[in-house]
Amino acid sequence: MNDDDTVGAGRREWLGLAVLALPALLLALDLSVLSLALPRLSEDLSASSTQQLWISDIYGFLVSGFLITAGRLGDRIGRRKLLLIGAVGFALASALAAFSTSVWMLVTARALMGVAGATLAPSTLALISNMFRDPEQRALGVAVYVSCFMGGAAFGPVVGGILLQSFWWGSVFLLGVPVMALLLVAGPFLLPEFRDENAGTLDAPSVLLSLGAVLPIIYGIKESVRSGLSALTVTALVLGVLLGVLFVRRQRRLADPLLDLGLFRRPAFSAALVILLFAVGTQGGVMLLTNLHLQVVQGLSPLSAGLWGIAPALGMVVGSMTAPPLAQKSQPGTVITAGLAIAAVGYLMITSTPVSGLGLLIAGATVVFFGIGLVGALANNVVVGSAPPERAGSAAATAQTSGDLGIALGIAVLGSIGTGWYARRLTTGGDVPAEALDTARTSITDAATAAASLPGPAGRALLDAAGTAFTDGLHLAAAVSAALVVCLAVLAALTLRQRAGAATTGQPASARENIHSSTTHP
Repeated sequence: MNDDDTVGAGRREWLGLAVLALPALLLALDLSVLSLALPRLSEDLSASSTQQLWISDIYGFLVSGFLITAGRLGDRIGRRKLLLIGAVGFALASALAAFSTSVWMLVTARALMGVAGATLAPSTLALISNMFRDPEQRALGVAVYVSCFMGGAAFGPVVGGILLQSFWWGSVFLLGVPVMALLLVAGPFLLPEFRDENAGTLDAPSVLLSLGAVLPIIYGIKESVRSGLSALTVTALVLGVLLGVLFVRRQRRLADPLLDLGLFRRPAFSAALVILLFAVGTQGGVMLLTNLHLQVVQGLSPLSAGLWGIAPALGMVVGSMTAPPLAQKSQPGTVITAGLAIAAVGYLMITSTPVSGLGLLIAGATVVFFGIGLVGALANNVVVGSAPPERAGSAAATAQTSGDLGIALGIAVLGSIGTGWYARRLTTGGDVPAEALDTARTSITDAATAAASLPGPAGRALLDAAGTAFTDGLHLAAAVSAALVVCLAVLAALTLRQRAGAATTGQPASARENIHSSTTHP
């Protein structure tokens, strides 16, 4: 690799980008297909409700928990090497999940998939940053990564539905095997190796503290959404915060920390992380309510709801791919500000959606996704572009962790706002028993169950009232999201004024000389 950071990428790098798109696509597919397979596999394996939660959550918990460690590990041993090791682990764990014969065998397989999956995302994004040193080309590479991730999330329910119609539930996990096999075959030939030659050994206490901070926080947020605040969830959140403080204090004392806190002193880096955290959070929270609206209020099947969800996902793909050329003509901060303003318009469209307004709801969601696509592509690029090359893995892991925390936080806060307002607004007259009404206030799904148990007129009255109240809750969550992204737009306008690559151009030579780059075959 040429020492000139602005050297243009060649055909090898662009073919390598196509290879790096595979893990992004797969990780998103894996997150979205399980919900369709869960009822059937739970029946076959006799999984209890608690065990179903373990099957669903263990993967995401361990991905989030190991991201920071995996990011720095890739900096140390080589990002391509870690990516290929993770690909082997993910393929083997996927096969184990597909042919699981017991609940805990499946939980173990999902846990192994989570650990392996944590190595894929930061390695992929860091390699894109290293391969495309030209700022404009790097922005396009990151946009392709974001687009593939979103495309996988959109088409996951569709692909999963097709597989489950023809094969057994384990087929949804086998998607990972051929994808990882292709990565293992093509990766050594198309992907160069990058590592920090001066990196020390991983600090074991830092690894444990990072896991101890992230896992309880993610658990506490998710459980508070599922069952409300309790002594356990509050304890988990407090424990996570305390261990996070200890983690930060330890990083400040280490010569070679697991997470370089100096990166947060760069205004563009910190601002982009905050924008990712809250912008993705609004998207996650409102989309949770939107999906419930589609399936319960609109009465669509999961597969039909997934098909309707393709339009917003395509909006994000278009936004992601449009962002780099727009940033070339302007500034990343200007495009990010515009994307947040567009998302605010989409949220305001959702606030005007009537109970049966499927078209306006999807249109509003598509506008939101387009705006967030502009934001996500460039904000991720700002994060990895603000870091020195030898810290690209850590920066990529930080961006991914910010997104994961944002989704969990958005679902918790906005989900609680929407469902809380729903419960407050749900009233009905007629012959609906008070007991059924109290049950319906618990959630919109409980309302559907309660309505189904009542005689025709009473059941319809309860379901109609629940649909109206839930739509009101969706409107409130969307209005809060609109206000929040407007605030983020102001932050972007004030802090992200540099042109693309300004944070990385002019890096001192010493920062580049510490990177070992090999484009030869192993």
